Amino acid sequence: MSAGQKVRRPGTVPVTGQVLRTRSGVISLRFHGRSLVVGVGLALATAVVGVVSLTTGSYAATVPDVIATVLGGGPDGLDFIVNQLRLPRFSVAVMVGAALGISGAVFQSISRNPLGSPDVIGFTTGSATGALVVILLLGGGLQNVAIGAVAGGLATAALVYTLAFRRGARGFRLILTGIGISAMLAAFNSYLLTRAALVDAHAAQLWLTGSLNGRRWEHALPLSLALLVLVPVALALGRRMSLLEMGDETARARGVPAEPTRLALLVTSVALAAVATATAGPIAFVALAAPQLARRLTGSSGSGLLPAALMGSLLLAASDLAAQRALAPTQLPVGIGTAAIGGLYLAWLLGREWRKR
Repeated sequence: MSAGQKVRRPGTVPVTGQVLRTRSGVISLRFHGRSLVVGVGLALATAVVGVVSLTTGSYAATVPDVIATVLGGGPDGLDFIVNQLRLPRFSVAVMVGAALGISGAVFQSISRNPLGSPDVIGFTTGSATGALVVILLLGGGLQNVAIGAVAGGLATAALVYTLAFRRGARGFRLILTGIGISAMLAAFNSYLLTRAALVDAHAAQLWLTGSLNGRRWEHALPLSLALLVLVPVALALGRRMSLLEMGDETARARGVPAEPTRLALLVTSVALAAVATATAGPIAFVALAAPQLARRLTGSSGSGLLPAALMGSLLLAASDLAAQRALAPTQLPVGIGTAAIGGLYLAWLLGREWRKR
């Protein structure tokens, strides 16, 4: 294997970072040293949060006991707590956070705006509308609610894209259109809640807060299958997305069809946000903050999909741990914690942008 510091091919954009090649040169892998270190650090931090989540609570356990329980042994009574309660909940938190992190990174790249996020533009609100229609009007079960949430998110994305399209769906129009559609859908969601029976409205409102309470393997399995399809697609489109950030004309000059690529990225990112919302409800600000924080840590100007995914997993897993332990034995919905943290982050971000002007 050989390593180099910089790669530049004729007719391409300069690419910085480390490159590993086999002796034959058939296989090559490019990576940025700082991004790699940050990624490993985020993964380790998430693992630490997982260890704390699995070992603490009303039934405390040691790390060796938890490992033995996960592998099929361990003390009596710990199997149900770890394998049926704590581990699936942590797994769902990691996967939902990763989906939101990638979705937010794609949206911010497409819109070229740090406020570009599925919860700001309104796609998660559309997913919530689809789920509420199933819960309050159709009386559907768990699978139907998930289908309704995904369908609502995709339908909202199609509406926003259509209304914002004028010789291309540019970032500023996309965000403004999305904010307007989000406000209309939020009003419709409130109307549905006021017309529903008290019990149904209470259940729907809990779902709207965004929560990982009661998440089991039946929630984790469909989410993992969706991510196995959507995440590789997003990563495969990442190179084209980087070229789109340089402008449509530059992308076309390098053989990348701008609008079809933008549409493919939009559908993929909306699907990621929709399946995350279908699993845990509309969790606020993770998709907004994770890509920005990951970019600041890595020092990269690019989209950084993998660091954004790792940061999203860490943020949501840590927020859920805090929600479980802050007022124990009462467990708060994780959406309350992410909204509080995200509100502070958004205020700081807006203040920073204002000072730049």
